Amino acid sequence: MTKTTFDLAVVGGGPGGYVAAIRAAQLGMSVALVERAELGGICLNWGCIPTKALLHSATVLRACREAAHYGVSGAGDARPDLAAMVARSRKVAGRLGQGVAHLMKKNGVTVFAASAKLAGAGRLTLDNGTALSARHIVLATGARARELPALPVGERIWAYRQALVPTEIPKSLLVVGAGAIGAEFASFYRAVGAEVTLIDMTAEILPQEDAEISALARKSFEKQGIRVMTQCAVTSSSLTASGVKVVLDQQGKRSELEVDRVIVAAGIVGNVENLGLEQTRVKVEKTHIVTDGHCRTGEPGVYAIGDVAGAPWLAHKASHEAVLCVEAIAGKPVHPIDPLRIPACTYSYPQVASIGMSEARAREHAAKTGGDVRVGKFTFAGNGKAIAMGEDQGLVKTVFDAKSGELLGAHIIHPEASELITGYGVAASLEATEEDLMHTVFAHPTLSETLHESVLSAFGRALHA
Repeated sequence: MTKTTFDLAVVGGGPGGYVAAIRAAQLGMSVALVERAELGGICLNWGCIPTKALLHSATVLRACREAAHYGVSGAGDARPDLAAMVARSRKVAGRLGQGVAHLMKKNGVTVFAASAKLAGAGRLTLDNGTALSARHIVLATGARARELPALPVGERIWAYRQALVPTEIPKSLLVVGAGAIGAEFASFYRAVGAEVTLIDMTAEILPQEDAEISALARKSFEKQGIRVMTQCAVTSSSLTASGVKVVLDQQGKRSELEVDRVIVAAGIVGNVENLGLEQTRVKVEKTHIVTDGHCRTGEPGVYAIGDVAGAPWLAHKASHEAVLCVEAIAGKPVHPIDPLRIPACTYSYPQVASIGMSEARAREHAAKTGGDVRVGKFTFAGNGKAIAMGEDQGLVKTVFDAKSGELLGAHIIHPEASELITGYGVAASLEATEEDLMHTVFAHPTLSETLHESVLSAFGRALHA
C-alpha cells in the first residue's frame, strides 16, 4: 500500500521542487513529490537544458564555418542538420530526466504522477483520487509563457515548446521579446540560417542588464545579421498562405512585416491556478505567490519557491530557495537570499552574464546615500587567451562602492560569460573588497584574468589596458 502521510510534500518537480525533496530527505524527513508532467520541470525538459543543447550545436556549426581561420581545412561548408540537432537536445533532456527519477529513488522520495490541490491544513488531494497528509507543503509549480492576445500560439506562432522542436528552419522569423529567452532563440535561429527580426517594447534588448552591456549585445546581434527593433510592439497578426503577417507599432509609427514563423518570448506568468489557494491565506500578486525571506506564505505550513514565488525567474534561484526553505523547516539557521547575489545569464552569442547592480542603479543608490562609485572596464581584446581562442570581442565591467570597496555589480559580455560570472558571485558571497580581489592570483593565460583587470581598472591600476 502506498504511503500517504509525510513530513513534507512538494508540489512540482522542477529544479526547485526536486531539490527541496532531496534536501528534505537528506535531513531525515519523509517526503512526497507530486509532479503532473515530467520530472525536472520546464527547465530541464523545455527550457534551460534543451535550449543550451541547441545553442551548443549552433556554436559547433559556427566553429566549423570559421575553421579555416584556425588552420583547419575542409569544414568551411558545414550546414545544419536540424533534425539531428533537435533529436540531440531531446536526448539530453531525457537523460537528465532519468537522472532526476534516479535521485528520487536513491533518496527515498515517494513520487506521485498527478496534479495536487490544497485541501485544508496539512492536506493535499490529487487528481487521481489520492489524499496526502503532510506537516509542511512546498509549492514549486513554476511558471509558463505569457500569452499575447495579438499573437495566439499555433502552428506558425510559437511559444518556447514549439520553438524547441521545429521540423524545418524558417526562412524568416520574428522573435517578440528581447529578454534572455528571446535573445537565445534569435541567436540559434540566426546561426542555422533564418532571417531574424528581434523586437522589444523597451528601449534596448536585454533590458534587465547594464545599459552599456545591452548596447554591445545589440551591436553584436546586428553584426550577425539580426534585425533589432526596440520600443516596438505587435498590435495584430493574421495568417497568410505561407506565414504570418504582423502589424508593428514602433513609437507611433506603424508598419507591416510578413514572416514564416513568430516566436513569442514576452515573459512568464506563475502557475497559481487550481491549487486551492482561494480557501487559504496565501496571497497572490501579479500571478505570483507572496512569500517572506524564508519562503513562507500567509498560510501556516505552506511555502512557495522558484518561479511561482516571483522574480528573478531563474532555475538556480529556485534550487537555492529550495535548500533554504527546507533547512528553515528543519530548524537550521538560514539567511534569506540577497537578490543582488544571484547571477543572471543569457546564453546567446555572445553570452551576457551579470550579478548585482548595474552602473546606473549603483549611481542612483550612491546619490541617495551621499556616496560614490568606481567603475572598472576591461575588454577581451587585451586578453591573451581570448585572442588565442579567436574570441577577443567583449567586455568585463565592475562597479564598486568608492568608500568601502564593496563589489556592487559585475557585468560580462563574451561567449564564455556564463562560466566567468561565478568568480564574482563567490567574491560577493564572501563580501570580498576590491583589495581582496586585486590581491587574488589569477592563472595565466585564462579568460578569468579579465575579471582581475577590470577590478584593477576601477582603481586606476589596470596592467594591460
